Amino acid sequence: MPETKITVIYDNPTDPAAFESAYEQEQLEAARRIPGHVRVEASKVWPKEDGSPTPAYRMIDLYYPDYQSASAAVATPEAGEFFGAMMRLSTGGVRVLFSDIEIPQR
Repeated sequence: MPETKITVIYDNPTDPAAFESAYEQEQLEAARRIPGHVRVEASKVWPKEDGSPTPAYRMIDLYYPDYQSASAAVATPEAGEFFGAMMRLSTGGVRVLFSDIEIPQR
């Protein structure tokens, strides 16, 4: 069975400084506490060539052995804390995706 990835896409916050001051502890560290992942990736989106922002601002990817493991992980208290903080901090919007990894990293 293929790996599953949960991707959290944060759109541009209304106050980037406030978002950044809370991001490390309330999102990145909280994501690491969600059980069962095999790896975590975090990224910050580059602006457009002219310096203007793209629709997305940051992303966190949590990789799981399979869909069932990912689904079980989001039902944990740790995930509840992460998603609660995510909703509070994501003043510009946020999207959460479950994806089937078709070509895994080797």
